Amino acid sequence: MTTETTPASTTSWNGWGDPALAKDLPLAVRALLPTILGRIRRPEPPAALSDAIVAPSALTDEDRSGLAAMLGEHAVHTDDESRIRHSGGRSTPDLLRLRTAHQATPDAVVSPRDHDEVVRVLGFASEHDIAVVPFGGGTSVVGALAPERGAHRAVISLDLRGLSGLLHFDEVSGEARFLAGTTGPEAERLLTAHGFELGHFPQSFLYATLGGFASARSSGQNSAGNGRFDAMVTALRVATPTGEVSLGGSPGSAAGPDLMRLFLGAEGTLGVITELTVRVHRLPEARRYEGWTFPDFATGTDALRRVAQLGTGPTVIRLSDEAETGIGLAQHGRVGKALSKGCGAITVFEGDAAVVAARQELTARVLTEAGGRSTGPAPAEEWARGRFGAPYLRDALLDHGAFCETLETATTWADLPGLKAAVTEAIRSGFAAQDSKSLVMCHISHIYPTGAALYFTIIGNLRGDVLEQWALIKSRVNDAILAHSGTISHHHGVGRDHAPWFAREVGDGGIRMLRAVKDELDPSGIMNPGALLPTPASDKRS
Repeated sequence: MTTETTPASTTSWNGWGDPALAKDLPLAVRALLPTILGRIRRPEPPAALSDAIVAPSALTDEDRSGLAAMLGEHAVHTDDESRIRHSGGRSTPDLLRLRTAHQATPDAVVSPRDHDEVVRVLGFASEHDIAVVPFGGGTSVVGALAPERGAHRAVISLDLRGLSGLLHFDEVSGEARFLAGTTGPEAERLLTAHGFELGHFPQSFLYATLGGFASARSSGQNSAGNGRFDAMVTALRVATPTGEVSLGGSPGSAAGPDLMRLFLGAEGTLGVITELTVRVHRLPEARRYEGWTFPDFATGTDALRRVAQLGTGPTVIRLSDEAETGIGLAQHGRVGKALSKGCGAITVFEGDAAVVAARQELTARVLTEAGGRSTGPAPAEEWARGRFGAPYLRDALLDHGAFCETLETATTWADLPGLKAAVTEAIRSGFAAQDSKSLVMCHISHIYPTGAALYFTIIGNLRGDVLEQWALIKSRVNDAILAHSGTISHHHGVGRDHAPWFAREVGDGGIRMLRAVKDELDPSGIMNPGALLPTPASDKRS
């Protein structure tokens, strides 16, 4: 078999993104860390890729030959590096595991090039008792890419980035049909040639794929203006172990339940999205930025609620709490203001120049009447320049011995204050129970007329078995989310990390419905075992 590595080799194998863009912590943040967390012991250097220890592939020679006969020798990768690069996503637990010498990996990485090849691979895997984990950009932060076999004798990572490109563009309808392995930047490049954009910019934008956005029900930073990704999808083509499913196509339909929605958020457990049609819009003529400050988080939250319920039209609107605002100021060298009170917010407006001006004026009026004060365009412009770089700071914090992770949820405006307080307390008390200090930061990341999403960033000083300690803290947090009317995930997805709490959120009836669909489309249970639907203990293999 070939030893050529897959396209994932262009990104860091045990960190975020492009290794050339990795950066150290700003000096001001390094100075603040001991004040906040106490003395931090710098960890041992991560293991080198060349020193990683990988178990032999469980695929037989017949398995490899069968896959190669379908796809070609170049599309079946069993070398150690390819397998390691597909051994998980980019959550902090994923990264901590990747820093050790022993690696749990898929038994092979398989790279199909079109829908028909995906169908053939799934049929082969089902017949030969091989689990399949679909892999797009590798940016999952909820354990959705862990190479779990479940009850099967082997597991392969199905790398979908060979399925890339624009298949059809409909300027009149404002729709575009893509192969699902197309990355965010590539989709924007292809649409720009037609004078259009998709306008979906989650923090994973530079590396994630459109199929990944759909499978995890992603919500981008421009969601206030452009909507969630699942709302952008108008049609799907899906490969399953039992054949093809094609759904959608009309702008609206009352022809029974919307079955397409079953695959949006299914995280590869029902099949593999291979093609999708999405709503697109013309490139904006104008773009305006404005920053805001509020005396406290409660005042800012009420201001954002008014904006959402009046529909004033910002493309982006975000509000940071006092802690996140202070750390943001310190990160940019403004240490003197870092410990000052107040909460920062940013707004961005895009579209027709006259419409943008009117929306910005109306939003400014609402925010001012609610107690806000404009700080000019600079804060929002600064955020836009650095919005895809935050994950590199997490890598730097880990290098310095500080634990850093994120989590998110959503609830109604009425329940938002109680949910934020409960999650913050669960984090702080969880770290305290481990005799560790923590810093909890939060921002409102997405708004709706009825509620909003809360995005938490946690920095702590865990010692000992960090993965075990964080699992205990995260369990406490997830319990608090469900106890205070939150959803277990607003846009990160369920994966394996949230599966037990997802089952509690949707109840026995919801799980029975999903299992019934999975039994029909994936009767052998090969598709991403353990993700979304918890794997029964009797089905797990070591």
